Amino acid sequence: MQPIIIVRLRDKAEQAVHHIVGKSGHHLGNMRMQPSPNNQIEMLRQMQTIRRFEERASDDFHAGDIYGVVHCYIGEEAVAVGVCSALERDDRITSTHRGHGHCIAKGADLNRMMAELYGRETGYCKGKGGSMHIADFSIGMLGANGIVAGGIPIVTGAGLAAQLDGNGGVAVSFFGDGASNAGPFHESINIAAKWKLPMLYICENNLHSANTPASKTLALEDVAARAAGYGIPGVIVDGNDVMAVHDAATIAVARARAGEGPTLIECKTYRQSGHTERLEAYEHRTSEEIDLWKKKDPITQFANNLIQREGQLSEADWKQMDDEILQAIQASVDFAKASPFPKPESALDDIFAQ
Repeated sequence: MQPIIIVRLRDKAEQAVHHIVGKSGHHLGNMRMQPSPNNQIEMLRQMQTIRRFEERASDDFHAGDIYGVVHCYIGEEAVAVGVCSALERDDRITSTHRGHGHCIAKGADLNRMMAELYGRETGYCKGKGGSMHIADFSIGMLGANGIVAGGIPIVTGAGLAAQLDGNGGVAVSFFGDGASNAGPFHESINIAAKWKLPMLYICENNLHSANTPASKTLALEDVAARAAGYGIPGVIVDGNDVMAVHDAATIAVARARAGEGPTLIECKTYRQSGHTERLEAYEHRTSEEIDLWKKKDPITQFANNLIQREGQLSEADWKQMDDEILQAIQASVDFAKASPFPKPESALDDIFAQ
C-alpha cells in the first residue's frame, strides 16, 4: 500500500468521500469539503491567534515573566487549524509538548491558557502544569503532554471509548516525526487498525526532532509509508496549506465516523522558531533553511489567497482582524498578571498519585 498524496485536488477529495459513503453504506449528512467563506476567514483568525499567542509567549518568556519552558508552534498553525476545522466540539484530541496551537484550534480559552503559562491559579491547571500540560475536557482537549509519544495511547483509548459509545465521535492524536519512532505510536496504531477505531493519527513532520534532523532518525523518508504495515491509509499533505490539511482531515474523519477505522496523515511542515525558547543558542539549522521555509509561511499564503484570489478579505479587514487578535492577547496577559499565584498550602491539591 503506497501513501496517498493529496495536493489540493478537491475533485479527487470529493471522490474519496463518495467512495467511503458507498463502501460503508453510512450517510455522512451535509458534510462539505469546501468550508464557507466565513469559515475560511475564521480559520485564518485562528491561525493568526495562534501566531500572536506564541509570539507573546516567546517575548514574555525572554522578559522573565514566564517561567519553565516554552515550545512555540510558529510555522505549523495550518496543521492544528486544518484538522480541528474538520472536527466537532465533542471529538477528542491529545497534543504534545508543543501544544498551544492545538488548544486554541480546539477552542480553549486564551485567558486561562495565558494564566497557566504565567503560573497563576486561574490557569487551566491552577498554575501548576505550565505550558506543556494544558487540558480542557469540556472541548475535547484531553491534554498536552511533555512526554514524547505520551499522548498517543491516551487518545487511542478515547477512540475506543468513542467506538463503544456509538455516537459517531472520533479521536485525534497530534504528534511529531520523532514520536513516530517510539513504541507507543506503533502499539497504538496497531490496536486502532485491528479494532477499526475511529481515529486520526496526525504526524506533524517539521523535519527536526528537537535538534536532530529527521533525516538522521527516520528509516523511511515518509512517516505515512508506515501505515502500510498496519493496513490503513497513509496520507501525505502539505502541512503549510490549511485547506489541503482540512481536505485530508475531512476525508479521514468521514472514514472514521463510517466505521472504516483510522488514517495516518503526515503533514509536511516546519517550525520557524527553535525547539524551545530556552535553547536558541543551540540552533543547529542554517539561516538559509529557515528563510526558505518562512517564504512558505502558512498564514501569509492563506491570507494572500483570501485577499487576492478569493476576494473574501480586504487588506483593511485583515489589519482589523490582527488588531482584534492583538487586543485579545493583551487582555489575556492582563488577566494572567492580575491573577494570584497558587498558595503554597495547595501544592498537593489535585494530586491523585504520590
